[in-house]
Amino acid sequence: MKLHACKFGIAAALSFAIAWLLCSLLVMLLPGMTMGLSGDMLHMDISQMGWHLTVKGVFIGMIAWAVVAGFIGWLLAWIYNRLV
Repeated sequence: MKLHACKFGIAAALSFAIAWLLCSLLVMLLPGMTMGLSGDMLHMDISQMGWHLTVKGVFIGMIAWAVVAGFIGWLLAWIYNRLV
């Protein structure tokens, strides 16, 4: 079975954009919990840091993650298709 690399890349980009928006929403609603969780995920104590969330930052981060995820999704599908 071959994957359509462009469609897979677009699906990855959209998935990451949605995940980014959900994560940003969690940071807005539960900043303390998300800070603790982020520190646990990084194996660091970042509890003294704070979130600096802006609409512009959320938008730029979403676009950046979507572009990177789209390219990686396309690359994964392209490599997969070469291996099949």
